[in-house]
Amino acid sequence: MRQTSPPAAPPTTTPEAEATRGTAPARSRLPLAALRRAVRSGAWKRGPVLTGAALLLGLVMLLHAEIPNRIGSLGSLVETFLPWFGLFVPVLAAGALWRRSAAAVLALVLPVTVWLSLFGGLLADKSEPGGDLTVATHNVGADNPDPAGTARHLVASGVDVLALEEITAEDRTAYEKELAGAYPYHTVQGTVGLWSRLPLSHTRPVDIRTDYGPLADTKPADVQAADGRALRATVATDRGPLVVYVAHLGSVRLNPRAGFWTDSRDRNARALGDVLAADPSERVILLGDLNGSLDDRALAGITSQLHSTQDAAGDGFGFSWPATFPVARIDQILVRGLEPTGSWVLSATGSDHLPVAAGISW
Repeated sequence: MRQTSPPAAPPTTTPEAEATRGTAPARSRLPLAALRRAVRSGAWKRGPVLTGAALLLGLVMLLHAEIPNRIGSLGSLVETFLPWFGLFVPVLAAGALWRRSAAAVLALVLPVTVWLSLFGGLLADKSEPGGDLTVATHNVGADNPDPAGTARHLVASGVDVLALEEITAEDRTAYEKELAGAYPYHTVQGTVGLWSRLPLSHTRPVDIRTDYGPLADTKPADVQAADGRALRATVATDRGPLVVYVAHLGSVRLNPRAGFWTDSRDRNARALGDVLAADPSERVILLGDLNGSLDDRALAGITSQLHSTQDAAGDGFGFSWPATFPVARIDQILVRGLEPTGSWVLSATGSDHLPVAAGISW
């Protein structure tokens, strides 16, 4: 009888080896398979409008300085409300998720990154304890129904130096009376004034009108109205003299036909920038209603020489107008040769602006 060899036993493998042998190829194919499924499902093709809108939003914020001002001051209008463009991000994100558009979700990386690079630093509280001096500025409003109450509210803030803008002839007496006890030194030039706990000297008006030379008698009425809208004074501190400017730049208007009208404001800003450039003082503060955010290119002549207390030491955006629902910071405190230690917004008065204050240090 012929003997036959028994059948060979199947190779023995451990459960771990079997699991490894069975799953390793699948794992290596998983990302590629997911990508193929996404392509087949059309996730990268859905929502082209949402994708384009996300990219456009990012480019507008990134290249806002390139938006021309020739037509209706469009560039300045965008820059005034630039922080609010971030609100479009969650709207587009919700649309992208609803449409299940992978391309739109990916495109949102651009506006998110740009917005955070522009304004992310404002989300943290950068204030520090201490400081040598506190200052505040407030457009009290020509239509303020309670100037005396506004003055008492400002006294309660406890600041050392206080600037007021838009003081009418009728309300001037009320402000001088209510502020006299806390601020023994003051000067009023036209519609702007400065009150101080420390002595003032060398007070004078500052002409922020455009110099028309031989055409001065024919200058536009809005430029003539800029007279009495700025002043300069020196505050005597125990650390040396401090030069303070108070300014109220021309108003801006949003007109459906003319667009964002800023001519008067822009002329005042250029003139004030020239004044600041010619001032050799080491320590300078500018307090006032500039009728524009610091992102607005029209204020570049000012912001190139002084830096914002809100950017350096604020907590949040510090919006100051309108008082009922602030959407822009147009009331500014800018410094040169000083270090801001804090910046904050005071509670509402009878004005349509909110007062803003700051602490500074040598």
